[in-house]
Formats: sequence, structure tokens, C-alpha cells
Amino acid sequence: MRTLYSRLDALRDESRIELERVQHGASGGTHQARTERDAFARLYEDRIAQLGEVEERLAFGRLELDSGIHRYIGRIGLRDAEQQPILLDWRVPQASAFYQATAATPLGARARRHLTTSGRDVVRIEDEVFDAQLLTDDEIELQGEGALLAALRAERTGRMSDIVATIQAEQDRIIRSQIAGVLVVQGGPGTGKTAVALHRAAYLLYSHRDRLRTSGVLIVGPSPSFLQYIEAVLPSLGETGVVLASVGQLFPGVETTIDDVPEVAALKGEAQLADLIARAVRSRQIVPSQPQVLDVNGEKLTLDPHVVQHAMAAAQRSRKPHNIARQQFQKSVLQTLTTQLAAQLRSHGNTVDDGDTGWLREDLRGSYDVKVALNTAWLPLTPEKLLQDLYARPNWLESLTPDWTPAQRALLRRDRQEPFTVSDVPLLDEAAELLGEFDAVGDAQKKERKQQFKRDVQNAEQAIKNMGVEGLVNAEDLAAGFGETVARGTTAERAAADREWTYGHIVVDEAQELSPMQWRLLRRRCPLRSFTIVGDVAQASAAAAAPDWRSALFSLTSEFRLEELTVNYRTPAQITESAESMAHAHGLAVTKSRAVRDSEWPVDTVIVDRDDLLAAVVDVVDEDRELDSRGTLAVIAPPHLVEAQYAQLAARFGASVGLAARGLTRSIAVLTPQQAKGLEFDSVVIVEPADILRGSSRGVGALYVAMTRPTQRLHLVGTEVVPGT
Repeated sequence: MRTLYSRLDALRDESRIELERVQHGASGGTHQARTERDAFARLYEDRIAQLGEVEERLAFGRLELDSGIHRYIGRIGLRDAEQQPILLDWRVPQASAFYQATAATPLGARARRHLTTSGRDVVRIEDEVFDAQLLTDDEIELQGEGALLAALRAERTGRMSDIVATIQAEQDRIIRSQIAGVLVVQGGPGTGKTAVALHRAAYLLYSHRDRLRTSGVLIVGPSPSFLQYIEAVLPSLGETGVVLASVGQLFPGVETTIDDVPEVAALKGEAQLADLIARAVRSRQIVPSQPQVLDVNGEKLTLDPHVVQHAMAAAQRSRKPHNIARQQFQKSVLQTLTTQLAAQLRSHGNTVDDGDTGWLREDLRGSYDVKVALNTAWLPLTPEKLLQDLYARPNWLESLTPDWTPAQRALLRRDRQEPFTVSDVPLLDEAAELLGEFDAVGDAQKKERKQQFKRDVQNAEQAIKNMGVEGLVNAEDLAAGFGETVARGTTAERAAADREWTYGHIVVDEAQELSPMQWRLLRRRCPLRSFTIVGDVAQASAAAAAPDWRSALFSLTSEFRLEELTVNYRTPAQITESAESMAHAHGLAVTKSRAVRDSEWPVDTVIVDRDDLLAAVVDVVDEDRELDSRGTLAVIAPPHLVEAQYAQLAARFGASVGLAARGLTRSIAVLTPQQAKGLEFDSVVIVEPADILRGSSRGVGALYVAMTRPTQRLHLVGTEVVPGT
């Protein structure tokens, strides 16, 4: 270990020296030279940060091969000064035996060693021996489960930890599977779906660097609290070029955590909303019913409906988005009006030749009447304006939905001033796809930025040669640091700000919750259809969720590979059995899993009068804190009780309590079942489970989610016993 850390220190020192050399270099020269200097500085800063992220548990394993060679396995790969490998990155093929070797199939390994470290010191060694010749008489069998069980029993911190040292064989096979196509990973609570998804993202970024370097990877989670929970995992694995987004953050310029009521969310999530938005866009292209008289600097021109209709049909045949095709429409109408105006001026005795058509066209563009006529026929639109009008104009909505019931239309009715919701995000994206850029100048600038980036890559290749760092720096990474605008940031920064960005791979967690409209949005973000989709259909709680994967993914694909995780690493057996019993009692089919361990604490049920409910929860939390004051505890309550329960707990425990995402930085978090999805805690207290059960048509799924969050203890506090618990 000492050798490995010495090399890590040496590489970090080299990067710091190079950074100082670049920063203190001459600041003069050409603009290109200055941008190259800044880009190199950023790359060295990123390298220093990466080497710092892997400081903890740099190496966690060792393989002894049949050849007698020892290979250390770690978070990143390291080579010595002679460029000989001294630490294998866990993602390289040669490291796969560390996760997949067994006594029956040793994969060229004689033994596997697990290293547990504290800081830079090794505090525990555990061996698994595959070659009996290595065993002495006293060592009949050595097992390697200690590292896994120690990790499972460790107290939670409010942040997800990587499992790179304890990946199991079934997980490793999924992590290393091919990048092409749609991979669905189904598994019950605690089976490691999220961990597998994140480590798969890190593996793909490493193994397909050329493909994903410039396109990036998008990871979609169910909520900001979930993203906060997982955000440290990929940096700890040496990867930072990933975009993390909740479903309410997938449309640039809009960031929302507001949920519609279930009935509204279900309607907005239906695939038929795509057809509604298409009809809404088309309906804003209107041929006038009668000729219009236009005043252009005192000249009266007549715009006939057939002129508008002809220009409109030609623009529509181009199949370009609304705002882009509008430019062709305007050009066609203006050309006709220019010819008409020139002829009319000649009839009045004016001399007009071909060279005058330019200023005639500008006169027409500046005419108030012409502007009104063109905009009335084909108005430029933003996605936000289109959706606000659709919700706020009941007569227009009715004209677009002749087959809908009045009750369905009423679900969409709201004032323009109301904020957008999570369910609105895919509708905004659908509208943006059909409308195109609102600003033609902005569209041209975007195209120019893309062309400029190509030129920057070429310049970066030359700069790398000039600096003598071939093989150490990538041209695309260097080019991403060129320029002075935000648009020239990292791949992740540029991707998050660009609605038309297409990713090389997308990971979707808690995917069973997504609606058909949300899947349509994600399909546009990855035309290659390269997805890792993880979830559990039994845990679906969203109104628009589907009962099975084929139904859930029909808006994305009809072809996918299904892998199942069946071992529950998180939840103790008695809690797993209680949650599955509750689910079965209420008709919810769940993916049965095998828990790898028991807990010393049985599931605790407390029944009280309703007037005493909130105070009883405080008492239970107090008792649990006496058992373990350092671990994390979640109080999961139905939405209507969250604020009141938070107030009671804050009065007793003060700053130790946090609400929603803020709770993940405190020892006690107060959450709804939806906010708790994908998270884990040492202890969980569920408030009034019967209300969660009755709270929606998918209440049993919500309660199942809540009951499977703890790694140690589960308390149910309510006014009635829930059957099955």
C-alpha cells in the first residue's frame, strides 16, 4: 500500500507542478495561446481533483494469479515511473476475476484478498483461496464475505457509498454487459439496483471513453433528494463527466419539484398528450377567411387568403419545426407582397427596378399591418407560452379535444401564473421539439458554436503536440476548455444547458415511475437507444406508472434485455418478510428476494389514539436515538402529516432534524414516501401507515417502499394495525 500511495502522491505533485507552470507562463501572445493555456490549467485542476477523490480506499483487493503474479485492484489504474502497471482499475477486463472468480471457476486466480483500510493503513485482510495447495492443514476454508457484511452493517451517512470493493458476481456481470441497446435491471428493495446502475455508468465511461467523452452520460433520478444522496459515488470512482437530473430538471430553464395531484399527473403522462400538443401547434397556423387590406407607407395592398394558404402549405411540406418553417412562410408571403407593391408603385408612375426590391421588402417588414397579418397567420411561439395558453384557454382546449369529456379538460385547467410541475416538463419538451428555436439568431449561434468546437478540437490536437503531452491529454477534453463563454464548459455543463443535446448513454433509476411522455423525452435525448434502466414494478407509486416493463417502455422501445437481482443486501430478513407479507395481503405482486442477514431488532409496531400520534412518533424516535445516536433515521409520513410531524420533531431535536432533501445532511430526515424512494437509513419510523396505504390507488406500493428503506430497525406508529404487518 505504501508503494501505491507514494505513486499517487508523485502523480499529484507532477500535476501541481504542471499546473503552476501553465498558470505562471507568459500571459501575452495570441488569443488562441491564452485559451490553450486556460484549457490546460483546467485539465490539470481536474486531474488533481480526481486523484484526491480516490485517496480513500485507493486499493481494496489483490489477486494472486496462477503465474504467481500479484495484481492489486483499486479505484483507478496506476503505473510506476517505468510505466509498468502497479494498480489495476477495477473496470479493466483483467480485474473481472476479483468479482467473478469462484472455487469452481477461478478464472486464472489462485486466491483473492480483500483489503479494508482506514486512511492509508490496512486494518483488515480477508482471503478467499481457490487453489487448495495454498492452504495449510489449519486452513480448511477461508471465506470472503466479511468485507461485504461489514459494509452492509456500517452506519449510513446520508450519502450513498460506492460498492466497488464488494461488488458481487451477479452485479458485476450486469455492470460489464454491452453498451448497445436497452438493459432493464429488475430487483426488489435492497438488491443493489442503484449501486449497479452507477457502477455501470462508471464502467461504460471508462470502457467506451472515445464514444462517451463528447456525448456524455445522463443519470435520471426520481427526486433532487435522491440525486443529493448519490452525487458522491461517481467522483469517488474517478468519474465526473456525468449529468445528474431529476425528472423535473430535464427541460433547460425549468427546475421544479411540484407534483400534480394523481389524476392530473396521470392525464399529462398519457401518450395522447403528444398528439394534443401537435394539434395545438398546427392550430396556430391559420389561413385568414377573407382578404386583408394592408397599409404600407400609404400604399394599400390586398393580401388574399390563397397567398397565405399557398405559402403555408409549402412551409408545412418542409416538415421543419413551427418557428423554423415560419421563416420560409414569411419569406414566401413577403416575396408575393414585394412583387405586388412594385407593380402598384409602377402603376402610379414610379420607377422601380430589380435593385429596389430589397428596400421594398424592408418597408413591408416594417409595416405594422404586415406584421399583424403574418403573426396572425403564423405566430412564433415558445413552449412555455403554448402550454400556458393550452391550460388557460378552455375554449381552445375544447376545440382541440372533441373526444374528451368535460371532466378530462377540467383536469388541465389552470391560470397562466401557476408554476410548471414535474408532469409539465415532458410536455414542454414535446412542444419545443415541434416548435424549434424561437429565435432564429439564437439557432444560428448554436450551429456556429458546434462548428467552432470542431475547429477547437483541431487546434487542441496541435497544441498537445506542441506541449509534448501526447497520450496524456485528450483533444476533446482540452477543446472543451477553450473560449470564454459558459457554453464552452465541460461536456456535462454543455449537455445540461442544451435541450437538443444527445447523450451516448442514459441511466434511469426508479424507472417504473416514468410516464409515456417522460419516456418520449428521454428517447429524444438518446437516439441510439443506449439505456440502463433500473427499478422494481412492485414499488411503482406514480399515477402514470405501468404494471410491467413491456407496458412501461412502449414509448421507448419494444426490444430490451432483462436482468434480475434477487439478493437483498440492505434490508434485514425480518423487515423484508414483514414488507412482503404486507404487500401480499393487499394484492401487490413483489419480486421475492433473499436477505443475506438478520437484524437483532424485530419490527416494532405502536398503536395509539389519533390525538397522540405525532407525540408518539417523537417518543419512538427518542428511544431509537438512545440505541444509536450516530446512525441516520428517517421519519416517513403521508404528505398531509409531514409538516406537523416535522414541527414536533424539530421542537424536540432541534437542528438534528431536516425536511425533505435537507434531511439527508441531518441525522433525522422527515420525508414523504415519494421522497424516500431509492434512499436507505439505519432506522425508519413510518407514521400512520394506514393513511399511506389509502392515500392513492398505488398506496400499497408507497408503503412497501417506505418499509424497505431501513438497514437495521423499522418502527410502525399509527392508529390502526395494517393487515399483513
